[in-house]
Amino acid sequence: MTGHLVQKSEKYVRDLFKKEMPEYLSYHDIEHTEYVVNQSRIIGQNSGLTEEEINTVMVAAWFHDSGFVRASTGHEKESQDLAREFLTSAGAPKNQIEKVLRCIKATEVPQNPGNDMLARVLCDADMAYLSEKFYLDRTRKLRKEWNQSPETKMSRKAYYKETVELFRNHSYFTEYGEKTFSSGKAKNFKLLYKLDEKKEKKGKKKGKKKGAKGDLPGRGVESMFRLTARNQINLSSIADNKANILISINSIVLTVLVSIGIGKISDYPVITFPAIVLIITCLSTIIFAILSTRPKISSGKFTEDDIHNKKVNLLFFGNFYNMKPEEYEWALKEMMTDPNYLYSSLIRDQYSLGKVISQKYRLLRVAYTIFMIGLVLSSVLFAAFILFESSTSGQNLF
Repeated sequence: MTGHLVQKSEKYVRDLFKKEMPEYLSYHDIEHTEYVVNQSRIIGQNSGLTEEEINTVMVAAWFHDSGFVRASTGHEKESQDLAREFLTSAGAPKNQIEKVLRCIKATEVPQNPGNDMLARVLCDADMAYLSEKFYLDRTRKLRKEWNQSPETKMSRKAYYKETVELFRNHSYFTEYGEKTFSSGKAKNFKLLYKLDEKKEKKGKKKGKKKGAKGDLPGRGVESMFRLTARNQINLSSIADNKANILISINSIVLTVLVSIGIGKISDYPVITFPAIVLIITCLSTIIFAILSTRPKISSGKFTEDDIHNKKVNLLFFGNFYNMKPEEYEWALKEMMTDPNYLYSSLIRDQYSLGKVISQKYRLLRVAYTIFMIGLVLSSVLFAAFILFESSTSGQNLF
């Protein structure tokens, strides 16, 4: 897009805000839009975007909150419609219009720009205020706006809880944004927490604890995950050691039977059947022991939709080993920004590991049972056949 189209977009949005914006909008005003446009240019330049790409993001920035003239809830859709109408009438290329619309859509909270670098730049520009020194002033204006809106009224406590969730779940999507804004954002979060703590001490101390600390699992739950994982890994290691013991013992017995026993069968044909039983026992035991240790690996690939739909467990290597490093990094960051997805993955990882261990021990139980019964049966058969042969022939075969 050309700089001329950026200027036309600016004029259109300024006129729109001046003529049609509701008076109660104290946060989503022209000042906020100007800030986002300026940040879009700075972040875009420091993220390696071309001049045309920067202009595209700036046009999206001018329009990203314009939908408030029509509705405060779901305003991103209205913003897209306004941008589409204006850019189409201005003769902008269709592919450029689509880029602008994707950028606007990505700013919907929780933000989800995916791998679209232009959308990532706009999302970081929209949330850059979380790191600014004037953050407290802007967030007070946002709460005032919500209270004056007929659709989003909420108490101070509810607003604080929403704000805490925003800080905890949000992360910057560009390298520049992460490097530049994270420190200021962390300071503002601490400041916000301290201010609320002072207010809560005046009256509702218990409510503060539930609202601020009860949202995400604490240290006890995290310790539970670590302990469970450690125990399951130990159990898996024990199962593998048991399988190795069975494989080693039965391999030795098979080696002795093949190298020595076969030669004795011609001299003592009476031991043929017991020897066959013992060989079958050893082979069956080895097979089940090997099956218990045989790894099962999936395709090692996932799609972007799998991440958005939270269908893949990124904590298991079998789900990502065929992916490119940057794809896995993006997916992991997506999971880290969503606490529910993160803890759900931890739970599913423990469950999957438990299922694998269960399969190991089930196969090991079969192997040990075969070994025990086969060993006893072959021993009894050896003794019975030898005693029978001795009584019929009158010779002592022992």
